[in-house]
Amino acid sequence: MLIPKLSICIATFKRGRFIGETLESILAQLQPGVEIVVVDGASPDDTPEVMARYAEAHPGIRYFREAQNSGVDADFDKAVSYAKGEYCWLMTDDDLLRPGAVAAVLSALEGHDDLIIVNSEVLNVDLSELFEKQRLIFDQDKVYRAEDREAFFIETAAYLSFIGCVVIKRAFWMTRERATYYGSLFIHVGVIFQNPPLSNVRVIAEPLITIRYGNAMWTSRSFEIWMFKWPGLIWSFPDFSEKAKRVVCRREPWRSAKALFHNRALGAYSLTEYRKFWRGDIGKLEKLIALTVSIFPASLANLVMITYFTLTPKPTGMAVHDLLFSKNAGALSRFAASILSRGAH
Repeated sequence: MLIPKLSICIATFKRGRFIGETLESILAQLQPGVEIVVVDGASPDDTPEVMARYAEAHPGIRYFREAQNSGVDADFDKAVSYAKGEYCWLMTDDDLLRPGAVAAVLSALEGHDDLIIVNSEVLNVDLSELFEKQRLIFDQDKVYRAEDREAFFIETAAYLSFIGCVVIKRAFWMTRERATYYGSLFIHVGVIFQNPPLSNVRVIAEPLITIRYGNAMWTSRSFEIWMFKWPGLIWSFPDFSEKAKRVVCRREPWRSAKALFHNRALGAYSLTEYRKFWRGDIGKLEKLIALTVSIFPASLANLVMITYFTLTPKPTGMAVHDLLFSKNAGALSRFAASILSRGAH
């Protein structure tokens, strides 16, 4: 039996509305030697019905429905374990492959790399507005060897928070420690940056993925994730310098009054988070600032941050988008964004 060269592995949960479009973007360019593996973490929506239709119509799709939800890390790990391909592309369940993406990745795999990182463009949820032409600002493909480990970490780790960019050799994945990273939400980052270092990594500079920005399942937990989980993971790797880790993210971003205020504006930080996350050994002044921000009028914070991001030298479309679509965005925030954006342009 011919072993597939590539398994496109999707872990999904409650994406019945989007996964059909994701699959269509893959199926349009499917070819011999490529399979699709979908692990459904017990979705309570119509995902099983959607997947049943696609699996019946397309033999290249293998669908596995779990009896209970084990979390995204475990489900991606299961998808790789079920896969038959030499390489696994850890694709997301709501984003899209651009035309020619599969062919481009298969061509890159002829170089026998351990890991391929695929660049992406970023659009809004309904794909009507382009935020970024490419997430990684690389003019051409780039190769990293084991001796380039620090540079590889500095230049790609932040982007690797997006799991859909990862194409990894299955045998390599299966030999790495994985269970330790269950619950981190970024199992692939743990697999990639643990010891021993990867000896062959290639970055494809051309964007091959369309990210549907603003559709993350974990929005309600964003404060915990980006203030604690993500920095905790990045700073857990012992073989990178503190300087390199600081380039990727601050060790304790929750200590920043600006970060707290931004999260307050987004609706991600309130008295609830203050009571949950602030420890007793934190200084009195720091706790007072954290408490004050947690009860600051959220709609006013939203207006202030929209003004700030709109008037910065390089207006940040995604940051303004997040603020406008948060529960704290009122009519005044939307009006200000409209007026200020005209002035910025």
